[in-house]
Amino acid sequence: MVEGARAGHQPTRADRLERAVARDGPACVWCGRELTRLVHPTTDHLVPRVKGGPSWLENEAAACRRCNGERGHLSPVDWLLECRRRGWPADPAWLRRRLEELDAAITARGGQRRARPYVQAQLRRVRRLADAA
Repeated sequence: MVEGARAGHQPTRADRLERAVARDGPACVWCGRELTRLVHPTTDHLVPRVKGGPSWLENEAAACRRCNGERGHLSPVDWLLECRRRGWPADPAWLRRRLEELDAAITARGGQRRARPYVQAQLRRVRRLADAA
C-alpha cells in the first residue's frame, strides 16, 4: 500500500505534495527557488489535467506557486525551455526521468488514453533536447 493512503484509496493531495518535495528536493524544479513558508510549494502536473493528466505522484512535481501559475497549460518541454531562457536551472535530465516514470506508470496501470500520447510526444521532444546538447 502507498504510504499515506488508506486501503483502497489514493494518497491525498497533501500527501502527494509531501512526497513530491521529498523526491524532488526542497527547491522548485523549474526556477530553483527554495520552497519555504514564503515560497509556497505546489504540485505541478507535468501533463496538465485539462490534457488528461492524472493526479498521480508520477505526474506531479514540486514547484513554487509562481512557476505553477505562470506555466499554465504549457507543455513541460515548452516550460522547461522558457525557464532555461530566463536563466533558471530547470533540468532536462530531471524532466526526462519524470516523464519516463509517468509513461511506465501509465503502462502498468492502464487507461489514461488522452495522457499517453501527450507523454510520449513530450518524451520525444526532451530526448531530442538531450541529443542536441
